[in-house]
Amino acid sequence: MTENMPKYSRILVGTDGSPLAGPTVRRAVSIAASNEADVVIVCAYTAISDRDAASAPEIAATKYATMGQVPGVAAATDALERAVDVAEGTGVRVAAALLVDGEPAEALLEAAKQYRVDALVLGAIRDTSIVGRLLGNVASDVVRRAHRDVLIVRPPEEGDEEAAAEAAGKPAAEAAGEV
Repeated sequence: MTENMPKYSRILVGTDGSPLAGPTVRRAVSIAASNEADVVIVCAYTAISDRDAASAPEIAATKYATMGQVPGVAAATDALERAVDVAEGTGVRVAAALLVDGEPAEALLEAAKQYRVDALVLGAIRDTSIVGRLLGNVASDVVRRAHRDVLIVRPPEEGDEEAAAEAAGKPAAEAAGEV
């Protein structure tokens, strides 16, 4: 059955520099490598003043940024550079690395269309809050609106050492201290 599955030629991954961004980027890069595909990396941010960013980054994040949006171009640039390093470190070609001042879902969908990607890879926490259910989140918005395959990477469940090791990019035995 898998022999009839089309190969991906270009995969888009969203990054925001969060703890889930690393495993998400690694998953996208792994899929790209196994398909001999390129990656497009997107980081959506919101502009904030240097003063606000330097004085209290965590307050700036909640004051200016929406969910999935990086507060400030400096933090977004750092997140994007880390994702590019992961891709290039595994030999996967980066077709584009985009900093987008805007809403994350819109930025991802527009880049997917512009770069004609075959699939999107996004991280998503399990948001069960009333706000998350009423307003939605980036991943659910993208899933509803995308006309391409979408893979959602979840954080490992508590107590799942093997999944936590994979998320950290380490063999399970090494993460458990056995190596």
